Parts: sequence; structure tokens; C-alpha cells
Amino acid sequence: MHHRSTPSPLDGIDVWDGHEPLGARRLAWAPSGTDASPDAVVSDLRPVPPSPRYEGLSVIPGLIDTHVHLIGNAGGAASGFLTWPLVTPPTEQVLHGLAHARQALAGGVTTLRDLSADEVQFSLARAVEAGLVEAPRLLAHGMVSMTGGHGDMFVPPGVDPRLRKPTADGVDACRALVRAHARAGATGIKIATSGGLLSDGDKPSWRNHTVAEIDAIVDESHALGLLVAAHAHTTEGIRIALRAGVDSLEHATQLGGELAADVIAAGVPVAPTLLINDAIADGTVAVTPDQQAAARELVATRDAGFAAAAAAGVDFVLGTDANGFHVRFGAQMDELRRMGEVFGWSPERVLEAGTSRAAAAIGRGASSAVGAGSGGAVLGRIAVGAAADLVVMHGRPWRDSGALDTANIVAVVARGRVVAGALPI
Repeated sequence: MHHRSTPSPLDGIDVWDGHEPLGARRLAWAPSGTDASPDAVVSDLRPVPPSPRYEGLSVIPGLIDTHVHLIGNAGGAASGFLTWPLVTPPTEQVLHGLAHARQALAGGVTTLRDLSADEVQFSLARAVEAGLVEAPRLLAHGMVSMTGGHGDMFVPPGVDPRLRKPTADGVDACRALVRAHARAGATGIKIATSGGLLSDGDKPSWRNHTVAEIDAIVDESHALGLLVAAHAHTTEGIRIALRAGVDSLEHATQLGGELAADVIAAGVPVAPTLLINDAIADGTVAVTPDQQAAARELVATRDAGFAAAAAAGVDFVLGTDANGFHVRFGAQMDELRRMGEVFGWSPERVLEAGTSRAAAAIGRGASSAVGAGSGGAVLGRIAVGAAADLVVMHGRPWRDSGALDTANIVAVVARGRVVAGALPI
């Protein structure tokens, strides 16, 4: 059963609604009262005189991270990134995933999309949706990887094959795995159209799946109402993903001005995952020499290419690839500030990347076609009828991106409940 909403309103607090500042408003929320949407929703947003009580404070929508990996050791251990899931039972993994989710929640993140989900994340998502645990809402994409592909190569070679995650080789097997993920509760599918950086023995330049297999995965996913997110580092991987009709690009590290027009024409959002690739390339996290060398090669021209793509109008959105090891949960505001630096954005465009644009990327924007299993109120906005996911902060982050810092968070409201800090009432 869903929790009751926290009493409101906030009378006379400055609001930024996901697109623009509204000035002082009376911000109130209430349960939706419908079976179609379990969310508490904003019920009042009328203009009122500013209140001295809220001087220096403002409200923005809760942040949305479109690319995370919840399952990993949340206890701060600095080793065992690849082996921890193999020696930790799923019943324990889900608790670590919940701990990671709550770290993100305290950092102002009210929605997460896990892009390598299985029964652990599907179970956690159901518990969150039922109001059994307090965490960001969770969208969980099942991975369809090939034998020896990006997802499969994460597993050390000596591991019993029976402990590996499922893979799919051939058109029929690819369709079957999409169907299995949908049956298990996936809200989307992830594929790889290039190799990766952290896979054990993988290379970014490697092809993953054939064109026929990728077409089958995308077709089957869309037939079941599931969005498809494509991991693609290389130029060729980006082209393959676009030709297949995917719904988002993840990393897209070699995206530059020449490909920007194709990405824009396809209307595909891009999660650039800057911090994790920076950290791997400069060695500030524990990686192998091969992983560091591959990352350095990829990021050498990345920033200039991304800046050109952003200037052309590519829809970059917040996606950190946070896994608790290479990027911590709660670093989403750091990622947004870094995006602003690389892309030369205004503070408002930085905020849009983590709110209204991110919501559209996951099918929960104001004009999105909502995917299977992800129904509910509009996210990433503060508007009457939108989900009551809010962050009360010191400062005006739409004027100064430096104010977009977890140290400035006063309260986080998710589904109408205060889940971190306290409302200034």
C-alpha cells in the first residue's frame, strides 16, 4: 500500500518548473486518487507573494538518472567489482541495491533507470512501486547480450558457466530473451552495439550482435512497448544503433559534429556518462592498464566532439553509469555540473538535462508515449498533475550551476513524501 502524502503546501517559495522559473508560488500536492497513477501529484501552483520564510530557498523537480547499475557492494569495499555479484546471493544483493538507491535519493534523485537489470532489480522496483520501501522510483531494463559480448565479458573467465547471466545468439534467441525479460517485469531493454571499457577482455571496437539480431531485439522490444537503450562508444556503434531505431544512446563517446545531424534527425537522447569515463581514463578508480588505455583513447577527442554535438542541438540528458564503485550514487549533481562545463550550457539547460529532458528520454515526459510497466504521472516537471517529486535547495541553480550541489539540499520529496531532510515549514 502506498504511503500517504506529506502535508503541504509551501506558500511563497521560488519554483523552477523543469523549463523556466515561475517565481513565488503556492506549492501543494495530494494523492492522485486514481488506479492509473499511484503517484502523489502537484495539486496547486498558483502565484503568491514571496514568503520571508523561504528567503534564499527554491524548489526544482527531482532529478532523473537515466543510466545506473544498482547492484554492487554498497559497503565501500574497494575491490571485487567483477566478482562480488558472483559470491553474493540475490537476497543480499537487493539490500545493497536499496542502499545505493537511498544514497541517490538523499542526493536529490527521485527516479533511476537501471540498465543491466535482472530479477533483483525487478523485485526492488516492485517493492518501491508498492510503497514497501522508500527509494527512488525504479525503471529496470533487461540486458540482451551475445556470448562474449559487452555484458557477458564482465564475468571472469574461470567462473562456472551456470552462474553467468543469460545471453542470446541468433535471431530467435534474441527475441526469446526480450520476451523473458518482459515477462519478468522489465520496463525496457538494453543492447550493446559496440564493446565496452570495463568488460574483462572486451574492446570498444568489437561488434556486438549482427544487424539481423539487433533488428530482432528492437522489433520485439517495441512490439512489447519496451524502450531500447543502446550502449555505443564508437562511431560505428552509434551508426548501427541509429539505423536499428533505438530509443536512446548510452555513452556515445565518439559522437561528434558529423554524426550530430543523424542523432538529431532520429530524435534520440544521449546519456554521455562523463565522470565515469574521465575516472577510468585518468586512473582515479581501480582499473586495469588495458581499461585505462582504452578510455584514454576514447576520451581524447570526446569533449570537443560533444561540444560540437551539443551546439548542433543533440539532446544530452543525465546518465551517470553510477555503480557505487567507479561513480558513487549521489554524484548526479556533480555529473550535471560537468556536463555544463563540457557543453558550454546555461544553468537552465544543465537542469533540463536532469529533469524534463531526462523524463522524456525514459518515456515519462509531458508528451512521451509511456512504455509498458512505467505508467504514472509526468516526471521531471513541477506542474499541476505532475508527480510530486521535488528538491528544496538553497540558491537558484537555474541561475548558477554552482548552486547545484548536494550540500545545498534542504529536503527531498518523492511521491509526495519527505524522504531526506525536512521541509522549511
